[in-house]
Amino acid sequence: APASVTSQAVGGSTETLCAQIHEPKETLSIVVTLRTDNHNLTILQQGFITKDFYKCVPFKVPVVTEESVASVSVVVQGGKTSLNKTVQILIIHPQNLLFIQSDKPIYKPGQTSNTSLCKLFQSSLSCQYSFFRTVELQDPYSNRIGQWLNQTTRIGILDLSHSMSPEAAQGFYTITAWDEKNQQISHSFEIKEYVLPKYEVNIDFPSILTVQDKEVTLKVCAKYTYGKPVLGSVNAEVCGQSYGYYWMKPFPDMVNVCKEYSMMTDKTGCGSQVINVTEFGLSSGGSFQVNCNVEESGTGITMEGSTSAVFTMDYVNVNFEDTPETYRPGVILKGKVVATNSQSRPMKNEPVIVYAHYGHKSVNVTLTTDINGTARFSFNTSHWSEEPVQLQVRGKELTDFEAFRYYPGYLYIRPFHSKSKSFLMLTKAPEKLSCKSDATVTASYIIQGSALKTGQKTLDFFYIVLSRGSMARNGHLSVNVNTGRENKGELTFTLKKTAALTPYAQVVVYTVLPNGETVADSMDFAIEECLPNKVSLKFSSPTALPGEKTSLTLKASPGSLCSVRAIDQSVLLLRPEAEFSAASVLGMLPVQSLSGYPYNVEEWEPNPCRPLWEIPFAEPARRKRSPFYYPYYVNRNDVYNIFRAVGIKIVTNSDVKAPVDCRYYSTVVMEESKSLDFLRIWKSTVDDGGRLGFVGPEMGFGSNVEKHTQKIRKFFPETWIWDLIPVGYLSCTIVPDTITKWAAGAFCTSPVGFGVAPKTDLTAFKPFFVSLALPYSLFREEMFTLKATVFNYLPKCIMVKVTLANSPQFTAQPCKGCTYTQCVCSEESQTFQWTVTPSVLGKVNITVRAEAVQSRELCGNEVVTLPDKGRVDTVMQSILVEAEGTKQSITQNELICLTDRPQDTSISLTLPKVFVKDSAKSFVTVLGDLMGRALRNIGDLLAMPYGCGEQNMLLFAPNIYILQYLENSGQLTPQIKDRAITFLESGYQRELTYKHDDGSYSAFGRTDPSGNTWLTAFVMKSFGGAKKYIFIDQANIDQAKEWLGQQQQKNGCFASVGKLFNNMLKGGVNDEVTLSAYITTALLELGDPMVVKSLECLKEASRNITNTYVTALLSYTFALAGDEQMRQNLLSNLDQQAKRQGVGRYWTLDNNAQPWVSVEVEMSAYVLLALLSGPTLPGFGLNYSAGIVHWLSKKQNAYGGFSSTQDTVVALQALAKYSAATYNPEGSITITVTSPSGQRNQFTVNQNNRLLYQEKQLQEATGTYKLRAEGKGCAFVQFALHYNIPPSPDSLAFKISANSGVCNNAKNPAFTLITTVRYNGMREETNMVIINVRLLSGFKPDDTSLQAVNPTIKRLDLDEDRAIFYLDSLKKNQEKSISLKLVQEVPVQNLKPAVVTVYDYYKISTCLFITVHSEIQYRVFVINTAKYNKY
Repeated sequence: APASVTSQAVGGSTETLCAQIHEPKETLSIVVTLRTDNHNLTILQQGFITKDFYKCVPFKVPVVTEESVASVSVVVQGGKTSLNKTVQILIIHPQNLLFIQSDKPIYKPGQTSNTSLCKLFQSSLSCQYSFFRTVELQDPYSNRIGQWLNQTTRIGILDLSHSMSPEAAQGFYTITAWDEKNQQISHSFEIKEYVLPKYEVNIDFPSILTVQDKEVTLKVCAKYTYGKPVLGSVNAEVCGQSYGYYWMKPFPDMVNVCKEYSMMTDKTGCGSQVINVTEFGLSSGGSFQVNCNVEESGTGITMEGSTSAVFTMDYVNVNFEDTPETYRPGVILKGKVVATNSQSRPMKNEPVIVYAHYGHKSVNVTLTTDINGTARFSFNTSHWSEEPVQLQVRGKELTDFEAFRYYPGYLYIRPFHSKSKSFLMLTKAPEKLSCKSDATVTASYIIQGSALKTGQKTLDFFYIVLSRGSMARNGHLSVNVNTGRENKGELTFTLKKTAALTPYAQVVVYTVLPNGETVADSMDFAIEECLPNKVSLKFSSPTALPGEKTSLTLKASPGSLCSVRAIDQSVLLLRPEAEFSAASVLGMLPVQSLSGYPYNVEEWEPNPCRPLWEIPFAEPARRKRSPFYYPYYVNRNDVYNIFRAVGIKIVTNSDVKAPVDCRYYSTVVMEESKSLDFLRIWKSTVDDGGRLGFVGPEMGFGSNVEKHTQKIRKFFPETWIWDLIPVGYLSCTIVPDTITKWAAGAFCTSPVGFGVAPKTDLTAFKPFFVSLALPYSLFREEMFTLKATVFNYLPKCIMVKVTLANSPQFTAQPCKGCTYTQCVCSEESQTFQWTVTPSVLGKVNITVRAEAVQSRELCGNEVVTLPDKGRVDTVMQSILVEAEGTKQSITQNELICLTDRPQDTSISLTLPKVFVKDSAKSFVTVLGDLMGRALRNIGDLLAMPYGCGEQNMLLFAPNIYILQYLENSGQLTPQIKDRAITFLESGYQRELTYKHDDGSYSAFGRTDPSGNTWLTAFVMKSFGGAKKYIFIDQANIDQAKEWLGQQQQKNGCFASVGKLFNNMLKGGVNDEVTLSAYITTALLELGDPMVVKSLECLKEASRNITNTYVTALLSYTFALAGDEQMRQNLLSNLDQQAKRQGVGRYWTLDNNAQPWVSVEVEMSAYVLLALLSGPTLPGFGLNYSAGIVHWLSKKQNAYGGFSSTQDTVVALQALAKYSAATYNPEGSITITVTSPSGQRNQFTVNQNNRLLYQEKQLQEATGTYKLRAEGKGCAFVQFALHYNIPPSPDSLAFKISANSGVCNNAKNPAFTLITTVRYNGMREETNMVIINVRLLSGFKPDDTSLQAVNPTIKRLDLDEDRAIFYLDSLKKNQEKSISLKLVQEVPVQNLKPAVVTVYDYYKISTCLFITVHSEIQYRVFVINTAKYNKY
């Protein structure tokens, strides 16, 4: 009595179960029940069954919220018969298919990103009405810069756009969408300053080379996006690398051999080179790497391409294809071998012998491959004694070499088990089934007459078809049989509506013989990928002139809405993206086909054979057999595994499993492990810019053309079309001015379903045009060479006159000896040059006109012709000119909290006396949460490197306080938690590298003579706080505590050990007391008893303390200790010393003429912590705390951090504590910013967008801005003024000189940069000094020079484009030199100077760069004896 059902069902869907009772001997009843944790469903209940019964019933799968295991029980009962069996199936949560498509994979700052979102129902692949709860756009620092709430789709599609700021940070941006079921999808795109590539490089080189290949041709081709060849030079480097197996190293000195080749491209844009393979010294295995550079003649623009090849000894590659993994004894085994050469091309007329080895015998057949490299074979399996068989293919003449030539050439097959020797075999389809027509499935059968009952005339066969894991079709058919003989024949049935089954139809055919034996086969039939909605997109013509009208015809099912895009092919050359097609949509399905059972409903049973590792060479008699479980499917040769192969669960009492023969078990398993390779083979069978209203193409007829005003080509979008178009609408549009190929595509949604159009394109081209080569940007007053190339694709030579239009935005000089009227012959180009110096900032327009003129001069031997039409081309393009100097920022912050009445305030933005003209830009940002900025910029709280044990804690500690705050305020989302935990885990692992063997920590770890008491306490308390969120080994905390205990003196205070980097904390302060207060605070936060003695010491010391910093720290210490009297005394003392700034309240160091912001922030934060860490004291309520928060918020930098490590950590801890105490999710606040000229910007903050980073650029960079806040709630407003200052090293505290020497143009250009740093400041000694060396473009540090770095350098960090050196400190007037050898990796022309920056880590401030920060530029001159180019 078999019942069959899928092993994996989707909750809420309709599934089918088939039940069958064969030849009942008495009246029976059947009940099939599906059981889940909270649901019982009767699928089938049938009584009074007296004859053959077969029924397939649909049932509704219970809805689940998460993946659940359900059981299906089948109970059959009669007078004498009873069957009660259960199988488990997996019910998965239904998922919709969400996808996002942006118009481009990459954007420039200031461009608009366009995004389409769509939600498909998994079952029907259709997009109906749907809803997105939240869509967010995040920048590379995880700031939420765009947010859309509760968005409804239009026929399933949601279109969104976001204008990027011209100042947008470069990097990857992520757009994330959540639907109403909280399903999530993300998509990323890049923002980068780039110049689009004009052409692409393709390399033709074999992917496999063998010892037979003595010579091979390397062909490098370059083509413009509009399809024409590139004329230029090719430099290719080919490297051969031996795999160098340790047991055979034929050429130990030739492991990696590189050869360089140069060639010119021909008229087809290709350059070819014959390469002698033997020169690379490879004799066995290895690989080739090919890197090519193509340089366009005239402009010098280079593009790269690369490829690789495998070098192997194997010459003929032979795969068995369409050969079953099991054979049916007595049935002819059919299969085929495919022979390919090293280039994966079919080998025709290749003689091969296929052997079948079984037991100690062997049979073979000799074949010759056909034109496709294929040879079909067949074997009579009657004599194979039902033993495992190894198929092997070899060459006709078996020499030693031939043994290597044929690879892999093995296939292991097993006999299929049938007690009666009856079999069924499905016939494999020669190719994918069409989705446009019905398909026929054929199976051949052998049914032994002896297995039938006397007089039986017919036998029923049943079939089940699965699609995407669900039972889609079922049926049965009868064949005539004869009991007196072997019955052989074919049965067929039709698969209708194959499109609904794509991408696979999984078919099972079976029958049940009278003796209870089941005979079956299953097979996957691949179907063409097609979607319900048939979509096509076509331009009226495949080519068009720039500026010409064209139409776009869109065909889809009625009622469709289509998202259509067309982008410049150059964008896809720069950043290729995955093709969007029917196959990629179907690839999103959670289940395309089933294979085996999900692991949590797998059917395990004990192995009756002893495991291999228990079989000794001489087996002792006493050894017991262990019940070792393994999945049943180790034997793939029975009916059970036929059903299992397509994921169908069966409940039956018939014979479906082969008995396990332990004689074969060990050999089978061993063969499988040996034949892994063979098994693998066998198994693998729109930019902004308006639409310009041009009348038509600029090519007129005859002489009339010159009378009209010439159209200037100036509309060069990267996205031409991005639109939602209803089907049936003919879209007329004007082709942009770019000479390129436009890649277009579309997807459509409708009630019928989803569809994707095949790719289409339009080439915009004209036979005579001028093209400009411009960099993305440059600095004002920086000279560059403007290159204008004229292309002539007319049939004759022309004389061209080229003119650069004058402009007040730049000055231009002709190059020496250049003429601007030259011959350009057919299929050739000519480049014209000027030296241009921009004089204004922003976009500078450059206009070049090329005109074909009459001339009596000959071009070579040809007469110059004048074209009738299209003899003028004028192009206008822009280049971005940026301000010179160093970027600086001034920030002004306002924390606004309203309860009832509006608040008015004003902010003044003023530039310093010295700044670069026109460089100022101002922005205003609004966040609804005080912690928002820090939360979104944890990875970048300080714009500094994190290179030592103390700075690394900056990545670590703030996460703890932010997580605590978000937990307390109920705002902690899984995304934020995951991000913070990632930082905690990496910070924890990195900090352990600074640990000493005694459990202490120091800034540079074991390179320091000892641990540092202060840092050890910092690490200990941070690890203690992080334990709640990540794994922290308690031993690390205990060892640190133990080491600190050893530093505790008799009086209870702690001795200072190791270097304290922020030496300002030493000034006039008893180190011992400050340190003891800090360590005691850390221990109190951990709740440790060691504090009793130290508190006594601190109490004693507090009587004589006048230092504000210590008083602030002690106020927090005694607040944690619960000593209210001491807390009140210290806070009262501090209150008298408080400084006021408007409503703000803060503390400074006594008698300190020069303000030190980081210490002031830290002190004020300690006071805030003291106020919030105990019961409210009279006069010290939340209003008092609010004054401190107000002042602290003004000191936050643009990233949410402060000046340095300690002040950032303590301030964020205090702000998090305050935010949690005052958090109120209710209310809405409106901020209006009015500029000096009266222009208004309005922002709204409510509970939905508290963490949205709202930013607007202000039209006027400086002046007094009015700020009005209305409503209820809190908002954090920041004004940022960005400007540039010219470097003036003479006035700075640090003096730098950088000597780069001269770089000779050897094979690998290199030079040594010597940086000398001197401290000229007011202090006796600096804190930690950081030297940041920006690398010249194309250069990298030499590895050997890094190893020889000055031993006084405590640490060296290397980033992609910079080297960062850390020095302990510099004494007054002390000088230190660092040498760094830089080697050219990639040649870069027009090299710009790079910057070396030096600063004191603890004395850097965004508004005090001038006094504490120094920088210098360095250049390198590469001397090329051939060209004397200086760059």
